Amino acid sequence: MKRGVGGNKRDAETSTIFPKKNRRSSGTIFLNKNRRGQVTIFIIIGVIIVAIAVLIYSFYPQIKSALGGEEKNPQSYIQTCLEDEINKVVEKISLSGGDLNPTFFSTFDGIKIKNLCYTSLYCTLCSVQEPQLNPHIEEEIKNNIEDKADKCFDSLKTSYEKRGFDVNLKKEDIDVKILPKKITTTLNYTVTITKSDTQRYDNFVIALNNNLYELLAIANNIVELEANYGNSDVTIYMDLYPHLKVEKRLLSDGTKIYIASDRATENKFEFASRSLVYSPSGYC
Repeated sequence: MKRGVGGNKRDAETSTIFPKKNRRSSGTIFLNKNRRGQVTIFIIIGVIIVAIAVLIYSFYPQIKSALGGEEKNPQSYIQTCLEDEINKVVEKISLSGGDLNPTFFSTFDGIKIKNLCYTSLYCTLCSVQEPQLNPHIEEEIKNNIEDKADKCFDSLKTSYEKRGFDVNLKKEDIDVKILPKKITTTLNYTVTITKSDTQRYDNFVIALNNNLYELLAIANNIVELEANYGNSDVTIYMDLYPHLKVEKRLLSDGTKIYIASDRATENKFEFASRSLVYSPSGYC
């Protein structure tokens, strides 16, 4: 009996030190924490999977193209190949007064800028040097992209032939137009591709978002004022067209550098004019 009583006493003491209820509670807490941890991990994994899926969906065309799995149509191929070159040529021509490499120029900030109106004399109005400025620049753009255009079409032909296509390429003329808010380049080339069937592509058109048309309109007006009156007030243009900025810089020889630019796009057209320059004595 004593052992029984003793045994009960030890059980009671053990129960006091390690209550059964507390053990169950601790186990439950541990299991709940474990389950919450697992749920959190599953949520994180799910988010990662969704993110990877979105990235693959967004960049799949680029990835496929990089791996050589995408077959661009000729129009897209030529645009990708030539668009940057046209942009560069337009920018350089615009910063140098309408010629990529002007032969009759003034120098400003290390750049050769074409004189669109000029006289070497003092107290004399300038003569217009480029009366048809827009057509001249269109021709200048065309002349400076022809070689690159030929290389792009030759590359297109080679690319398709490597994939088993028969390609007939006919190179013709290039037509550049400076239009309101854009510059279009039409390549009158013909590409005929044959494999299981035949497809023909012609009149490849590349359009640039560029407001050179508007900047040239201001330049032509300034040149007219320079030729008739010897000067131009640039603030008038900014009052009429707040989205544009027109600046005038005076060089030591009396030449004026005009800079017309779009405040939003920062597209520019710069040109030089020397007209009605006072003599060294300070009068005419």
